[in-house]
Amino acid sequence: MTQAKYGPIDQIGYLVDDLDASIQRWIDMMGVGPWTVFRNVSLNGSYRGQAGVVGMDVGLAYQGDVQIELIKITNETPSPYRDAAGKPILGVHHVAWVVDDLDAAVERATADGLKVAFAASSPGTHVAYMEADGEPGVLFEFIESPATRDMIGAGIIATKNWDGTNPVHVIDFAA
Repeated sequence: MTQAKYGPIDQIGYLVDDLDASIQRWIDMMGVGPWTVFRNVSLNGSYRGQAGVVGMDVGLAYQGDVQIELIKITNETPSPYRDAAGKPILGVHHVAWVVDDLDAAVERATADGLKVAFAASSPGTHVAYMEADGEPGVLFEFIESPATRDMIGAGIIATKNWDGTNPVHVIDFAA
């Protein structure tokens, strides 16, 4: 029996300053791929009570059963991706779980002492980033999205069958 309240971690997220270069390093140095890149992603949300739209490009790949997410912020909106001075944060950013009921997960995590720092949505996906006193530098994200669960399953299979060809597939939401 596991003690993990939300099951195994589904995703580890990193903030990067150059998405394409970071993806190439992950391919060359760690052999991680193939990657799906989503360009021009928008999250409508509230960061510490301030509404805004966060723009980003996102790269997703898999290591075993864990999704690796690389995020490049593309606008200046206050968000959990920037420090108090507004500068982009770089490095390990969050661990995440895909949940069936975001409200229930947030309620449970709040009861355990976590606080919502950022709640946002995009079509078909709702997220909440939570923080814990005494755990600086990492956020805990909950994602409600049936499509994300399906995408993770397909990505894990693609990774197991990847022969190193066609390392990056791009989907541009601005197109």
